[in-house]
Amino acid sequence: MKNIRAIILAAGSGTRMKSKMPKPLHALHSKPILKHLTDTVNNLRVEKIVLVLGHGIEKIKKEFKGFDITHQKRQLGSGDAVNCARSRFRNYNGDILVLYADTPLLKKETLKKLIKTHKSGNFGCTILTARVNDPKNYGRVIRKKNSITKIVEEKDATPDERGINEINIGAYIFKKKTLFPYVNKVKLNAKKREYYLTDVVNILKTANVKIGSFSTKDASEAIGINSRRELMKAHYIIKEKAMKKHMERGVTVIDPVTTQIDPEAVIGKDTIIYPNTIIEKNVTIGEGCKIGPFARIRPGTKIAKRVEIGNFVELVRTKVGENSKIKHMTYLGDAEVGRDVNIGAGTITANYDGKKKHKTIIGDRAFIGVGAILIAPVKVGKGALVGAGSVVTRKKDVPAGGVVAGVPARILGKARYRLR
Repeated sequence: MKNIRAIILAAGSGTRMKSKMPKPLHALHSKPILKHLTDTVNNLRVEKIVLVLGHGIEKIKKEFKGFDITHQKRQLGSGDAVNCARSRFRNYNGDILVLYADTPLLKKETLKKLIKTHKSGNFGCTILTARVNDPKNYGRVIRKKNSITKIVEEKDATPDERGINEINIGAYIFKKKTLFPYVNKVKLNAKKREYYLTDVVNILKTANVKIGSFSTKDASEAIGINSRRELMKAHYIIKEKAMKKHMERGVTVIDPVTTQIDPEAVIGKDTIIYPNTIIEKNVTIGEGCKIGPFARIRPGTKIAKRVEIGNFVELVRTKVGENSKIKHMTYLGDAEVGRDVNIGAGTITANYDGKKKHKTIIGDRAFIGVGAILIAPVKVGKGALVGAGSVVTRKKDVPAGGVVAGVPARILGKARYRLR
């Protein structure tokens, strides 16, 4: 989007999290709270994102490289935090999107509508609002004849104002000329000893600057994360949306309550996910598979069509070919499994030697007996058979069609079966 830049306020100490970790780095599903928002804003293709950091700045900078970062040295509130970014907007005269790092559920589509409302109405400031059943702890949007006159924080609100259910989500877009000059006029709040960004609205109204608003119908976008309880609430909202998305695309989830599927996972239609299964980020599962129960599919795993992954199976950075079966109590890490392979119960790929991780390759139609250990790096050829309880040591590859058994495994002859 041309002539739009963004400020994300992420300087708060997050005291209610009761943690040594900066609040923006707490994990929400597979990524930090702040990354949910930076990913959303990046998808808008704004010209620039400025992160205003304070508490835990060095730790956050390590995780968020490539962003323009400015430092709020003292915790003096959101108004002061915006002022800390002023120098990043010299020689710029466009619009500035201002967001809070602890609102990770904001959607790209909602922000686009906020921006469109702002531009079409030629407003000096446009505010994102929502109507909620329980407005407790949120700033209330005060209107007169449907025009926003101010935003009042709950602690400063009168009893009548607290009864208002339209809340300020904490997403704004300003013209530059109606942001920094008016932020400078915000006075220190006597109760909190902070400068509230929300006070700018009242100042703009007094100066006869046009103020617009866009109200989202999805009240879940309003959730701000200030405590572990709110983090849990956001987690369940994302989980529910992910489950809905997969089921609408033809995936059967037997028990959504006990199942965890990362929003970024890709799952083909007619696949069945059984209870107590965890599917993490960067996972692709093909059509017609059966996964679980009690399976854990970790990042970097790609599962082809019609694969069966059974109970207490863990896969990480592993590729599994079509029609293969890995059904019981197995760990495969950094493995490449071909088509029509049968992996017996209790099979382990020993992929880590204490310093490096190594790859195991299992060819098409291979049969791995129960309790086998494959010490990587190692290859099991097409149609080979590894006997039950065998230990195939590193670099002692099993030839195509070969039969091995023992500890360590030794070649016994040629396989006489053909799997499927």
